[in-house]
Order: sequence, then C-alpha cells, then structure tokens
Amino acid sequence: MTTLFGLLIILFVAMHLVGGEKGTRSFIALFLNFLIIFMAIFLLANSSINPILLTLIACLVIACVNLFYINGLNLKSITAFIGTILTLLVLIGIIFIIVKQSMIQGFGIEEIEESTYFILYIGIDFIELTIATIIMAVIGAITDTAISISSAMNEIYAHHPEMNRLRLFESGMNVGKDILGTTTNTLFFAFIGGYLALILWFEDLNYSFGEIINSEVFSSEIISILAIGTGAILVIPITAWIATLIFIHYHDKAVSI
Repeated sequence: MTTLFGLLIILFVAMHLVGGEKGTRSFIALFLNFLIIFMAIFLLANSSINPILLTLIACLVIACVNLFYINGLNLKSITAFIGTILTLLVLIGIIFIIVKQSMIQGFGIEEIEESTYFILYIGIDFIELTIATIIMAVIGAITDTAISISSAMNEIYAHHPEMNRLRLFESGMNVGKDILGTTTNTLFFAFIGGYLALILWFEDLNYSFGEIINSEVFSSEIISILAIGTGAILVIPITAWIATLIFIHYHDKAVSI
C-alpha cells in the first residue's frame, strides 16, 4: 500500500511539473474516470440496463471529463467532443457487424466459470456485452486523437485566418497522418503488453498455434485491437471535417482561443 501511494505521489508531481494546472486536472481526471467505470460495472452487474446504452453513457461522461474538465469549455473541446460522438456512432455499427459475423461474443471455454455466472445470475446478452466491452476500450484513444486534431487545427487557423475550408481540412488531415502511425503502434504494443499473460497461459495449456488463433478469447482481443485502431483512424477525418466547419463559422472565437 505504501509503494502504491508513493507511485501516486510521483505521478502527481511529474504531471504537475510538466503540465502545470492541466497536469493536475489530468491527475484528478484519472480518479474521476475510475469512479465512472466502477459505477458502470456496478450498474451492469446489478441492473437490467442495456449494456450498450450504459457503456455509451459512461463513455460520454468520460469524454466530458477528459475534454471539458481538463481543457475547459471552448471550441477545441466542443469540436473534439462532437467528433468523439460521431466516431462512436459509426464504430457501434462496425463493431456489431464484426461481432455477429465472427461469432466471438461471450466467453471461451477457458472462462466457463465466468460464462456460467453471467448466464445464470446476471442474464446479460453476450453480443451486447462484447460490443460494450470494445466500446469502453475505444473511448480513450478516440478522445485523445480528437483533441490532438482539434487543437492543432485551431492553432493553425488562429495564425492563418485567411485559409479556406479545403486548406484547413487538408492541414488537419496532415496532422492526423503524422500522429496516426504512433497512435496505432502505441495501441498495439499496449495491448500486446497487457495480454502477454494470455499468450503465456495458452502456452502453458499446450495450445497449438491453430488453437490459439481460433480461440474466442484470443480472437476477441485481436478484434478489440483492430476496432480501437479503426476508431483512432476514423476520428481523424471526422474531427478535421467538424473543426473546419466550426472554426470558420465562428471565426472570431476560434482566433481568440
């Protein structure tokens, strides 16, 4: 416990020194997001609320915390928030089709105890639960990319207010291209590191390569990675398009931020 508290202090000091007031807000936002996720899980396990609807509400609240609480209520945050919502709506349709076609919903044989619990005691539809899980995993990457695009475009337009919509949109897309590679690689290695234990577990169970590839647990994680990567890609043109419309329409406000 002492070690954990010490690490929290180090994290807080580092975030405050580097980010100043925004760094402190970001640190507090970590705990707020934790509480939101904890409440969502509690409601998921103890209520009849649709998992997808509950997850969407939780994601929207998380987006509000990450965008408006940390960055304030301004055109950059509003643009990123709208981009996040539209990207989520597009992703839900894509994820639903993928989950239905791949038949990865639910749990694999390795998780039969958890599967029995969800069937008998909670009664959650496996397709809805799987979609909700992937949506929750996507929200962080989407909001991060959205605010990066929005902030960069706002800065560009503030210094070059004579730009037309096409040039401003192209500038946003160029920024997106620069961060796309690092974003997708960061997501990939984060998941590989997080699920390295899963690979070792398969090895301990003497699974063949074919059994690992065809395992529901492994396939669902790979699809989660691809879905998150897709979300990080889609949010770039969506946010760039929205930023183009908003910044040019509210010219004076965009320049003053």
